[in-house]
Amino acid sequence: MVLDIKTRINNLDWESIQNELDDKGFAKLPQIITIQECELFMSLYSDEETYRTTINMKRYRFGSGEYKYFSYPLPKIIQDLRESIYQELAKTANRWLGYMKKPEEYPDNLHDFLNKCASYEQTRPTPLILKYEEGGFNCLHQDLYGDMYFPFQVVFVLNQRDKDYTGGESLLVEQIPRAQSRGHVVTLDQGCALIFPTNNRPTQGKKGYYKNTIRHGVSTVTSGSRFGLGIIFHDSK
Repeated sequence: MVLDIKTRINNLDWESIQNELDDKGFAKLPQIITIQECELFMSLYSDEETYRTTINMKRYRFGSGEYKYFSYPLPKIIQDLRESIYQELAKTANRWLGYMKKPEEYPDNLHDFLNKCASYEQTRPTPLILKYEEGGFNCLHQDLYGDMYFPFQVVFVLNQRDKDYTGGESLLVEQIPRAQSRGHVVTLDQGCALIFPTNNRPTQGKKGYYKNTIRHGVSTVTSGSRFGLGIIFHDSK
């Protein structure tokens, strides 16, 4: 019997995930989405009524590929993913604010956080599906979408690495103050996910914590097609 998605999220070892986020700034999650669910998402890609807009990345010089933002109401599984992961990551988000000696800012549930987004005129949904064909890539960037943003986002890979595609690794580049930037290359299996910072992360130094800015992208897909599912928690203007 396959557990519902909220139960699968709740059953993760969140204490270990929180420690990994503090230590490295990002964390890999094991397979959460089943193969059947991955196939369902990919089959939805051509259903234009599911999405509010489609972005051709080459047109905007974002890279080479395409992504589509879901419309409200979100498919139930995406809504459940967004709500249940947010609840856990809000704890880390507020803890990180504490490291920087700032007051807690993030409510403990997604509904209240989206109300905060609405007060900044950010009401458009941001979860999205991405598709890269051979030669496709995503330039380093940040997904802020407005003045109110959540400090984490999550990306799932929907098809099989080294079978359906090669290349297409997730990239994180960390700008370290007064030093060279550090790169991280992350590979994900089908249905697995990566949690990473939307903007920056606190890093402990000799005199307390300081911020490292993070940008993310996708390396060139060298064969096949790569599908991804992005869960962004703040809405867009």
